[in-house]
Amino acid sequence: MSTSFLVFIVVSAVVLLLFFVLKLKLSAFIALLITAIYVGILAGMPLKEITRSIQEGMAGTLGFVATVVGLGAIFGQMLESSGGAESLAHYLIKKFGSDRASWAMVVTGFVVAIPVFLDVGFIIIVPIIYALSRDTKKSLLYYAIPLLAGLAVTHSFVPPTPGPVAVADIINVQLGWVILLGSAIGLPIAVLAGPVWGKFISRKIYLEPPPHFDNELHKVDPENHPPFRLIAVVISIPLLLILVNTFTGVAVSKGFVPQSVWTDILEFVGHPFSALIIATLMAIYFLCIRRGMGRQQVLDLSTKALGPAGIIILITGAGGVLKQMLIDSGIGQIMAESMAGSSLPPILLAWTLAAVVRI
Repeated sequence: MSTSFLVFIVVSAVVLLLFFVLKLKLSAFIALLITAIYVGILAGMPLKEITRSIQEGMAGTLGFVATVVGLGAIFGQMLESSGGAESLAHYLIKKFGSDRASWAMVVTGFVVAIPVFLDVGFIIIVPIIYALSRDTKKSLLYYAIPLLAGLAVTHSFVPPTPGPVAVADIINVQLGWVILLGSAIGLPIAVLAGPVWGKFISRKIYLEPPPHFDNELHKVDPENHPPFRLIAVVISIPLLLILVNTFTGVAVSKGFVPQSVWTDILEFVGHPFSALIIATLMAIYFLCIRRGMGRQQVLDLSTKALGPAGIIILITGAGGVLKQMLIDSGIGQIMAESMAGSSLPPILLAWTLAAVVRI
């Protein structure tokens, strides 16, 4: 297979995918599957091999991702429905003070987006932003941009949000390392893109809260929300357990401690599956049942959470199918060899492609 034909397959596949999603408004799940089949046919794969690659790609990706995303969605739904996100925001604003509320917003976004989807987190916190803007007479951007920066950075870098989980699974990296490095890299980015940029741009552009939201602002009642300490513990539990799993695995593999039943228990409890099951059960009990929520309501919330999670899981699986097709057709290996001799940095190429697809 010539390099020029390889480039044609890859570029035309990307164009086809964008055409399906942007122009025809086809579901990304279907569009990815069709694109994967298109790649397999152009690469000369036998038709039976194409169907096998679809099955293997879907199964290989969802074996890990589906469980983590599903549990994470239920966990986040319990936090959202209990008022935990608002509780966190009110506490941080109180501690930071109104003069530094933009910093409270970036921290709120950074923490809330760990268990809660970005768009849901924004919808939950936006009434607080409107109230701050109305009371301080500052531009809405002064508070909104820091919140969005915190939400977006964690949504992109820190598990158990779907994107980082999928990437970690694809490149076979432990989630503990992704949490550590994602937090270390993401926090400075959130600060620059949030409070720093928000302060600058709010001086140039003044936006007022929408008037039709004014009545909604007074419905926020912090007294009915769970206490901050409980929220902090519930959110921290899965992260700490996953980190324990990572550090225990490193300690055993490097010979710092001998493998024993205790290290096996620590690694088991800290596995993302176990950690998220524990965290989800804690959220259900402490944030819902103990606060008067009925069992049927908890079940309904869990079912509600799995709706959007199912869409994400299927799209992620279809992405795994495309990845498997590139591997089985040999295109992946040829691409790697071609990019190794290219002057264009692979990171820049990957970022550009992701930005185009996202836009």
